[in-house]
Amino acid sequence: MTDMIRTTAEAHESTALPQARVVHADPDACSAEQKPLPDAMARKPVAEKSAAEWAYERLILYIQNFEEQLDSEHEIAMGFAGSDTGVMRIEGIGFFDPDIVTFYGTDAAGTKTQLIQHVSQLNVMLRALPKQIEDKAPARIGFRLVADLEQEQAAEQPDETANG
Repeated sequence: MTDMIRTTAEAHESTALPQARVVHADPDACSAEQKPLPDAMARKPVAEKSAAEWAYERLILYIQNFEEQLDSEHEIAMGFAGSDTGVMRIEGIGFFDPDIVTFYGTDAAGTKTQLIQHVSQLNVMLRALPKQIEDKAPARIGFRLVADLEQEQAAEQPDETANG
C-alpha cells in the first residue's frame, strides 16, 4: 500500500465533497449515488449549503435517476411513509432555508396537493404511476430541476465580456 501525501487544499476539499455509497443486488443497476454531481450542484461546497438546500439537491438526483428508469407509460409520484394518505404525483419541488423542503403535485384523485416537510423528518418513497393522459408524453420533472440549477448557476457567474 502506498502512502498518499495531500496538500492542505486537497485535504480541505475532500472534507467538503459529498460522500455517497450504494450496494445493489443487481450489479448493473444505476443509482443516484454512483453518478457525478452536476456542475450546478458542485459549485458550492456542501458545508456552505443549508440542510434544506442540500436535501433539495440530492432529491433532484434521486428523482432524475428514478425517472431515467421509467418507460413512456409512467410518471413519478411519491408515497407517504408512515401514513395512509396515498401517493402524490410530483409536479414541483422546492426548499426554504434553512430546513424546509416542499413538494407540489396532485393526489390519485387529481386534487391539488402540497407537502411541506422539515428536513429532519424527510422520508420520501418514489413510485411509478401510469400517466394521466394517454396521448401526452410523460412529465419528467427531474430533468427540469437540474436545468433550473444550471440556469441559476449561469445567472450567478459574472459576465466577463462586459469589461472587455
